[in-house]
Amino acid sequence: MLTVFSSSHHLHHGKELKDGALTPSFEEPGRADTILRRVRAVGLGNVIACRPFGLAHYIGAHSERYVRFLSTAWQQWSAGGRTSDALPLVWPVRNMRDDIEPSVIEGKLGYFSMDAGAPITAHTWNAVAESANLALTGAELVLEGARSAFALCRPPGHHAGREYMGGYCYLNNAAIAASHAIAKGARRVAVLDVDFHHGNGTQDIFYERPDVLTVSIHGDPSVSYPYFSGNADERGSHAGTGFNLNLPLAKGTDWAAYTQALKLACQAVAAHAPDLLVVSLGVDTFENDPISHFQLKSDDFSRLGDQIASIRCPTLFAMEGGYMVDEIGINAVNVLQGFEARG
Repeated sequence: MLTVFSSSHHLHHGKELKDGALTPSFEEPGRADTILRRVRAVGLGNVIACRPFGLAHYIGAHSERYVRFLSTAWQQWSAGGRTSDALPLVWPVRNMRDDIEPSVIEGKLGYFSMDAGAPITAHTWNAVAESANLALTGAELVLEGARSAFALCRPPGHHAGREYMGGYCYLNNAAIAASHAIAKGARRVAVLDVDFHHGNGTQDIFYERPDVLTVSIHGDPSVSYPYFSGNADERGSHAGTGFNLNLPLAKGTDWAAYTQALKLACQAVAAHAPDLLVVSLGVDTFENDPISHFQLKSDDFSRLGDQIASIRCPTLFAMEGGYMVDEIGINAVNVLQGFEARG
């Protein structure tokens, strides 16, 4: 399996507001570096650079004004001499106006954010754009005939909606890849999100569309971030009704319970008969992950990859979450090896 990687991810590492304190983000450069070392150690396949893409490739999954905001946010923030990370302070909550984009960066940050977990630093945009380009490159490789590819994306993307960032995510890599596949002629695409946290951004982007099936297995939102999406009754709307499947699971879920949901997810994907399957590959379902509460063990991730392979569909894996830096490489690559082993 080819791995698409860029060292540009090192350009981004900011601070998040968590537990009442501003601290270095759990989403840090060592995550991708550890996975890359494991990819090479097991001989998964060649590691290649991404192809060039531009702003136009991010528009569709995201709005033009949101992409414009992301690409210029640091320049606007730092224009007044500020050097600290840019984070939002005010959000347009219930009964406040959300139909008018503020003209100043202080307002824009809240307007285009869902939380204070996506800091913008001097080089965030460069890392974010390159991460999306990794997913786009992987999608093209699969559309050109590869059975599978692994986009080692960092920052991750599945919490980024059509017009908002949050949860360490800025551009939705998986959604951008899926949209690109449709634009290149794919009739149907499926996105299977196995990250511990609900893929709220992916759901938002495709909620009214029947050509992209979105399936997410995640922690029950009543007790798990992002709290306000991911319930089982969120099934899509308008033309997209029935094309969004959420499988929320209880705190402490182990492999025995997880695999039942995974079987339902794989059945749904197979029934959709996609030309491309995009897997939002989060491994924060691991038993020792510091910000999650499932109980999967490292060997379970090999079984996860095997079940995904049973769908028999061209597959792009796009890296999402997983914050145990010591084990993240083992767990992520176990999924990929489990997929490859089925043949």
